[in-house]
Amino acid sequence: MSDTNIRALVFDVFGTVVDWRTSISRQAAEFGSKHGVEADWDQFADDWRAGYGAGMAKVNSGEVEWKIVDQIHRERLDVLLGQYKFPSIDEAELVEFNKSWHRLDGWSDSTGGLTRLKSKYIIASLSNGNVALLTNMAKYANLPWDAVLSAELAGKYKTHPRAYQKTAELLGLEYDQVMLVAAHNGDLRGAINAGLRAALVTRPDEYGGAKPPDLEPESDFDYFAKDFNDLANQLGCD
Repeated sequence: MSDTNIRALVFDVFGTVVDWRTSISRQAAEFGSKHGVEADWDQFADDWRAGYGAGMAKVNSGEVEWKIVDQIHRERLDVLLGQYKFPSIDEAELVEFNKSWHRLDGWSDSTGGLTRLKSKYIIASLSNGNVALLTNMAKYANLPWDAVLSAELAGKYKTHPRAYQKTAELLGLEYDQVMLVAAHNGDLRGAINAGLRAALVTRPDEYGGAKPPDLEPESDFDYFAKDFNDLANQLGCD
């Protein structure tokens, strides 16, 4: 069954569309090997990701001025290089390694499932990642967005209401004509609080056992699916 009021599906990206942890762990292992560093690279990926939420919270609170996620990632990386005892590394190489977040692999259903959903709905990113990062990622992972939208365009990070509302406004739609698709209940709660619809798509392997994923929807979520193809089936997409 399709929902005739929904015109656009907007997607959380890190974890929902792409497997950030495996992708970062792999690239970090290659980088570490080049520089003679041995480590638990899954833990390195988790440690790098840990700077993301704290950095965005400081921006939303007004404690620091706006900075894009690439900058937040770089500031965290500079800390980790010392913690993991990397040698001195050329700045150009560090800039390129920081762009590991631009080169994340999609889940196995991402490209095909998004393509199915696109046949019936506008589909766009709604990520805290900056526009350049998301554009490069879409090219790398073959993500067929109609639009690359980001919290960067709102000047506020999720779960601030403006991040969701600005996205709907940019698409020329009412808030309740837009549904966030995400693997994280907190993100979906933010969308609902901002007037959007909500669909939980589970990603059981996002954290690799390091912490539990969200596998059950809250009672007022509109849809609950195991992957993008399941969601496409529920929404009546070919």
